[in-house]
Amino acid sequence: MFGKMLGKSMRPMLWFLGSLALALLAMPANAHVGVGETAGFWHGFTHPIGGLDHILAMVAVGLWAAQLGGRAIWVVPTSFVAVMILGGVLGLLGVPLPGVEPGIIASDFILGALVLLATRIPLVPSAALVGVLALFHGYAHGAEMPENAKAISYAVGFVVATAGLHGVGIGLAIALKQMLSDRMVRLAGAGILLGGVYVLVNALAGA
Repeated sequence: MFGKMLGKSMRPMLWFLGSLALALLAMPANAHVGVGETAGFWHGFTHPIGGLDHILAMVAVGLWAAQLGGRAIWVVPTSFVAVMILGGVLGLLGVPLPGVEPGIIASDFILGALVLLATRIPLVPSAALVGVLALFHGYAHGAEMPENAKAISYAVGFVVATAGLHGVGIGLAIALKQMLSDRMVRLAGAGILLGGVYVLVNALAGA
């Protein structure tokens, strides 16, 4: 059983991830945007959590990583973050990358389906897949960086937010498996898919 394998040693991590989730929700109400370095960091931090398309994909990465288990629980999210940074640099430099918005929306459907179906593939292809999807998210972060934001602090901001959302997904998957069942994690994948439909409908309506 997944829950027995984790045991009491994972409880501190669950508390940490829960606290992190609360922090992600609470910080927007308490920040002072535009004060010194906060401008760059805060713009970067709020970009992923300010868009449902980003939130869905990044939480789904955490959910899927937890489903895969083993080294994937940290390799898969790390791959996403690493390639996202590369995408951010490309977006900041204005290097052309076709299909950014469709790629972001597609990532919601792909990752949601992977979680819903509890898809298990080898570690390297798993990391490569989320890396490809991360490129589009990172590019959007870099391309939409405000003029008053400093690049490094902005990048740190969206990396911290992204890692936090991955952590929320991992923590959610662990909690659902321990308290309920694996099926509930798969249902969370269905929720990601429904969210992707909502994002797609809004995108088509605004086109």
